[in-house]
Amino acid sequence: MPFAITEAIFQKAVNAIGSGDLPELEHLLAWHPQLASHRRDIPEDGYFKHPYLLWFIADNPVTNDHLPQNIPRIAAAIIKAVRLHAPELLQEQLDYALALVATGRVPREQGVQLPLIDLLIDNGANPGTGIGALAHNNIDAAQRLIDRGGELTLAAAVCLRRTDWLPALLDRSNEAERQVAFVAAAFYGYADMLELLLRHGVNINALPTEGYGFHYHATALHQAVSSGSLEAVMLLVEAGADTRLADLIYHGTPLGWSQYMQHTNETPPGEKEKFAAIEAYLKDK
Repeated sequence: MPFAITEAIFQKAVNAIGSGDLPELEHLLAWHPQLASHRRDIPEDGYFKHPYLLWFIADNPVTNDHLPQNIPRIAAAIIKAVRLHAPELLQEQLDYALALVATGRVPREQGVQLPLIDLLIDNGANPGTGIGALAHNNIDAAQRLIDRGGELTLAAAVCLRRTDWLPALLDRSNEAERQVAFVAAAFYGYADMLELLLRHGVNINALPTEGYGFHYHATALHQAVSSGSLEAVMLLVEAGADTRLADLIYHGTPLGWSQYMQHTNETPPGEKEKFAAIEAYLKDK
């Protein structure tokens, strides 16, 4: 009878993923086949609760801030073990692993995001819509998901600037779909897309639906400010966006967001002038 998986064994496997030690990982998977189905009990809420081993291939949430270049081979070894020892769990593991990879910062920065996406889809992961990737500024990942069979939604078409599809998607869209696309356009600072969507009926001051990302706690004007696009900010204000509304988490107005973006370390020094220009514009409104 196989021994139960201990925290130490699971952690050895996680460490092997992080270091790219494929022989060690394959040894652990061979001697402890329960690793294919075991879920770590992480006592916290959030999107990484009770993770499978496969879900560690994305470093999302960020733990090491690094992924080895052989991470696709690491992932393939885990998938092989799951397919052999826990096939009934394979789809669940693949689909969520893909979501973690597509929305992750570390896979993108390490240059392994697209190979991992291809590997997971090749093994049966559902490519979805790419909205999560887009909400995390992973444009290339979203494009790859769509190219690999994902659904091209109105929001994705707006963010990917698929103007060839926009007329048809707009014609069959509903109010909720247009609202998500509107917020997404503001998130990327696409003034032309904002203008197009305003002509098709959206609530300029509405909050996006929670679950789509794109700063769900803030208005399109907040999103446009965070994008650094003065053109998008001006278009929204001139179309009637309320500059006094505060977001629901930080309680900041769009002006407050422009001031914050000038001082946070998240903003590269060369881009802070954009937010100073937005601040100067909003102070007059």
